[in-house]
Amino acid sequence: MKIYTKKGDRGETSLFGGQKVDKNSLRVEAYGKADELNSLIGVIIAEEVSKNVLAKLTRIQNELFVLGTDLATPIDVKVKVPRIKKTNTSKLEKEIDNWQKDLPGLKNFIVPGGSSAGSKLHLARATSRCLERIVVSLDRHDRLNPAILPYVNRLSDWFFVLARHTNFVANAKETVWKGRG
Repeated sequence: MKIYTKKGDRGETSLFGGQKVDKNSLRVEAYGKADELNSLIGVIIAEEVSKNVLAKLTRIQNELFVLGTDLATPIDVKVKVPRIKKTNTSKLEKEIDNWQKDLPGLKNFIVPGGSSAGSKLHLARATSRCLERIVVSLDRHDRLNPAILPYVNRLSDWFFVLARHTNFVANAKETVWKGRG
């Protein structure tokens, strides 16, 4: 099978269910950003991360495929596809709470950085915030699965706390942002 079909050569693509849209539509932008985040997780997995963190990152990669499918399928289309669920968000919240137990409290912003893996997790947090902004724009334009917005909002929190946890375990110092110097 050839990887190219030439069907998108005019700047259009098809969603699940057959609807054609421009490749620069908010829907395509949203699932493209989810794919970008998924690829960044692949870079993070190439780091030395614990088996526990590896399992969680791998789960998130799979959830991002589900999210991409969900975003690529209008809610009213009668095509059976996997969809993000409230339980996906609940699992993120439990993991955030678990990691935060061992972390020092925050009173200021911290500068993204730390260990190599921690720094890349901060980048994943920023990328997931970008994904969230696109999804919010899409949600204001098209009706989406109502479980999507809470999931993408919590996902960036999850990456932030995982970055802090990873740096804590690696004994990598967090730099507090001092604000107006």
